[in-house]
Amino acid sequence: MGFPTERLNWTREPASFRITPEEVEIVTRPHTDLWQRTYYHFRNDNAPVLQMETEEKYFSFVVKTDFADSHHRFDQCGVVVYLDSENWLKASIEYENEEYQHLGSVVTNGGWSDWATTEISAHIKSMWYRLSRREDDFCLECSEDGQRFRQMRVCHLHKADGAVRFGLYACSPEESSFRAVFTHMELGPCQWQAHDGQAPDE
Repeated sequence: MGFPTERLNWTREPASFRITPEEVEIVTRPHTDLWQRTYYHFRNDNAPVLQMETEEKYFSFVVKTDFADSHHRFDQCGVVVYLDSENWLKASIEYENEEYQHLGSVVTNGGWSDWATTEISAHIKSMWYRLSRREDDFCLECSEDGQRFRQMRVCHLHKADGAVRFGLYACSPEESSFRAVFTHMELGPCQWQAHDGQAPDE
């Protein structure tokens, strides 16, 4: 397995970047973010997003993120499925302070975001993610070693009924800039198996 970095395209470029077959490096600009309405009542849609497009309805994408350079509140990097400004999902770690940071995911449907999150130690400076698609449903998983993945979230994107774009993002919502590094990118068959419990409703 591998990942075709030559198929990646930007939705907004960062301050600077470097792309090789083995590694992607993104340096963020200050005041960049993705969020829509909920609770905060603001709309931010200016984070750099680097994605490829696929019509494949069943796949898994794995990547390791390194963010040792993050240092300011809300600095973040991770995986993303960005369809348009009002329909997307992301999973990342957001820096908070020297004690803890937030590992979480945001799903935005129809211009309304939510945030599912848990606190983790600020000493963690890398994280693996596995993003899996089964038609218009998605599973987000994380791992500290790239071997044992833990489920973060199962979710639905209303607009993901055909081709989708997915990949990487990094941003700094406040007055900050940092370097995010993405490695060990792999795209392959869906690792999120079909449900084998209760049968679907007729």
